[in-house]
Amino acid sequence: MKSAYYVGLMSGTSMDGVDAVLVDFAGDAPALVASHTEAFPEHLFKGLQRLCQPGQDEINRLGRLDRSVGLLFAKAVNELLSVAGVDKSQVRAIGSHGQTVRHMPNLEVGFTLQIGDPNTIAAMTGIDVIADFRRKDIALGGQGAPLVPAFHQQLFAREGQQRVILNIGGIANLTYLPGNADKVLGFDTGPGNTLIDAWIREVRQESFDCDGAFAEEGTTHPALLAQLLSHPYFSLDYPKSTGRELFNHAWLEQQLAPYGNLAEEDVQSTLLDLTCHSIANDINKLSAKGELYVCGGGALNGALMRRLAALLPGYSVATTSALGVDPKWVEGIAFAWLALRHDLGLPANLPAVTGASREAVLGARFPAA
Repeated sequence: MKSAYYVGLMSGTSMDGVDAVLVDFAGDAPALVASHTEAFPEHLFKGLQRLCQPGQDEINRLGRLDRSVGLLFAKAVNELLSVAGVDKSQVRAIGSHGQTVRHMPNLEVGFTLQIGDPNTIAAMTGIDVIADFRRKDIALGGQGAPLVPAFHQQLFAREGQQRVILNIGGIANLTYLPGNADKVLGFDTGPGNTLIDAWIREVRQESFDCDGAFAEEGTTHPALLAQLLSHPYFSLDYPKSTGRELFNHAWLEQQLAPYGNLAEEDVQSTLLDLTCHSIANDINKLSAKGELYVCGGGALNGALMRRLAALLPGYSVATTSALGVDPKWVEGIAFAWLALRHDLGLPANLPAVTGASREAVLGARFPAA
């Protein structure tokens, strides 16, 4: 059977690297051919962190970083194809999510902004790029996020089976698959790894809490947890989406100000429980029982998985590996799929998920020629 290769590029809120996947869509189900992660250089990571907060000289910094992120994305693609032993001429298109630096869909004139210049990616790889997936949904009155529930529905839904697909990146988002394609839901639950990572980076200069070991050294502080969970976002109805604009280091410092005597590991434990409780509260509202499959970086955090399972007694809890898809690469495969949908002229958003007025073909094409 002739191959149908697409590349998916994903860089999430955690900014821990660019995930690149080569996917073959020639069969009945997408086949992961190869994968590669390109780490962010420290200077680029810090520049993106600064850009995610309002500041001076934003337009110049945005322009430089847009090109720099595009070059990094292109490097990830070229390394991926080298690993796979696949020539660029065999790849139909690259689907690039870009790096989100602002997500403000609820303003009077809402917007979302992802950088990583697709023209640069196309020029440096010699492959057409399909990017800017979110803004069409925003233009139609939607949140522009999450976009992966349509992919989850196609790949993971089974008639009559009640499933939740949970992606825990910097922000956590879920897809509710009730066994009826007309009633699929999806939304951001709130912080995933972003606050956990921010705290351990501050107090231990580590990029993440490996397996939740630091959190397990501590004890969750009930009053602090209750205060964190009182954030208005957690009581909003879906469709809803969020990002670093709400849950960031500055907000965390403000919340921690009255708790200056808490041990660092107790704060870490409390932040881990914030992620788990906010997710579990939303899942239990949808249904008291079902199957939960976790993907994203959070799926690799043993402490997180154990605490989440304890809060969801009516659910069987596993990673998407149980469904045949490595949890690390689900999001990357989704953006390869979004490129395929654009290529075929097919809609890729779910209005019930994003709040858009209608289905739409998402993204724009940036030719390599």
